[in-house]
Amino acid sequence: MDYKKFLYEQKKREKQLKSKATKVVVKEIRFGPQTDEHDYAFKKKHAEKFLRDGAKLKAFVFFKGRSIIYKDQGEILLLKLAQDLEEFGKVEQLPQLESKKMIMLMSPKKSK
Repeated sequence: MDYKKFLYEQKKREKQLKSKATKVVVKEIRFGPQTDEHDYAFKKKHAEKFLRDGAKLKAFVFFKGRSIIYKDQGEILLLKLAQDLEEFGKVEQLPQLESKKMIMLMSPKKSK
């Protein structure tokens, strides 16, 4: 068997496998620690759409300056979001503080 032909066939197989692989899309939603109810509802609607479309959701609360003292409000906000989006996705990573961001990851539920 010709070596060049073997390489060609191998490349062809790899390309075919790569095209069948699913790509993970991560969408982000950013909140402030004292986000108003209307803004929360607006962003929740977008998060719902992202999860329905099959993308992962990365919701985070960004603390500016001295607002880090409200980290309990940020955690409550993210847990409330997780509870509201319970029927569309499941929490992959609970709210966790990383420097000035509190991050929570959600993945979509499998549709039947």
